[in-house]
Amino acid sequence: MPRVVLEAAARLKSLPPYPFLELARMKREALAAGRPLIDLGIGDPDVPTAPAVISAMSRAMRDPATHRYPLGNGNAAFRGAVARWFRGRFGVTLDPVREVCALIGSKEGIAHFPWAYVNPGERVLVPDPAYPVFATSTTLCGARPVVMPLVAGNAFLPDLEALSRKLRGGLRVKLMFLNYPNNPTAACATLDFFRRVVALASRYGFAVAHDAAYTEIWQDAAHRPPSIMQVPGAREVAIEFHSLSKTLNMTGWRLGFAVGNAKLVGALADFKGNVDSGQFEAIQHAGAAGLRVSGAWARRMSRIYRARRDRLSDALRMLGLPAPRPEAAIYLWVPLPPRRTSAGYAAWLLEKADLLVTPGAGFGRYGEGYLRVSLTVPDAGVREACHRLERLAVDS
Repeated sequence: MPRVVLEAAARLKSLPPYPFLELARMKREALAAGRPLIDLGIGDPDVPTAPAVISAMSRAMRDPATHRYPLGNGNAAFRGAVARWFRGRFGVTLDPVREVCALIGSKEGIAHFPWAYVNPGERVLVPDPAYPVFATSTTLCGARPVVMPLVAGNAFLPDLEALSRKLRGGLRVKLMFLNYPNNPTAACATLDFFRRVVALASRYGFAVAHDAAYTEIWQDAAHRPPSIMQVPGAREVAIEFHSLSKTLNMTGWRLGFAVGNAKLVGALADFKGNVDSGQFEAIQHAGAAGLRVSGAWARRMSRIYRARRDRLSDALRMLGLPAPRPEAAIYLWVPLPPRRTSAGYAAWLLEKADLLVTPGAGFGRYGEGYLRVSLTVPDAGVREACHRLERLAVDS
């Protein structure tokens, strides 16, 4: 009999290593060696989930009605809460039946959306540097990523004029991914930028998938990040993904939602109906309760992140790294000195100061030359990290 060869599908071999897996390996090795590691890598909020969410979960999971299979696009209570929150936060009215879909975390929805909307061989505009799921989901479904560089000279926004020239020249795309406030750069987009995106999408007939996971974390209360859905015409071309992971510190709970164009949301819901059975009903009830208090919670968390941002930025500057102070999100995007690689500098910080940060190259070619530093470390850890950076600056 022939020998059975158990080998993973070829499509997996086309993917680069997921950067956070390498971070996890480095973290495991440092901890196993007994080193006093401070993890400034993955952005996982350290403050516990909002109490209103926990209380609602406790009540909901005692109700036997929540123990059955959930509806694929989310229960009515959660979708209604999303629609009310969206109107209060962004002034946009959504149909909770046709324009809202519950997700098992926004990552799941983002990863599944290209499978629901993009055909093999079609092109998808993907920012670089970026959250890796945009490119990997595009590649896995057989589509072709087209890189949109995000560079400091353009405030880490895609160059829409250059893109417009390519589209006029015959480039055909099915979908554009965006993410603002941005991971990893922490850049913010304005409503005027979104208006230009919607105009391009409408003119050239492509959809826009906007990852809005960080809209509820802002260090400057005068500049609350907008939604692309606030732009007239956006609901004709756009779908937007929101996450309760960062909004309510629910990373482990896995709950998010997609809103926008009814056909795009419906396509995603149809795909999900074939590959998953929805999110636990009790978690959806808990998320609905959390959305009712999210404004006060966001203000509290933003104050915490602002203080951490300022401390770490000052300490990094002492080391000669011009760390900016972003208006939103939970990261510092730190430019490195010339001729220093992001992996090399991250390894140096780990060796010399037991500080774990994310090399920018893990987010794409245009992330080289940067480090991503997360603000999701308890205040005591931030203070200690700053002391280590300051000692490193003196010793260097």
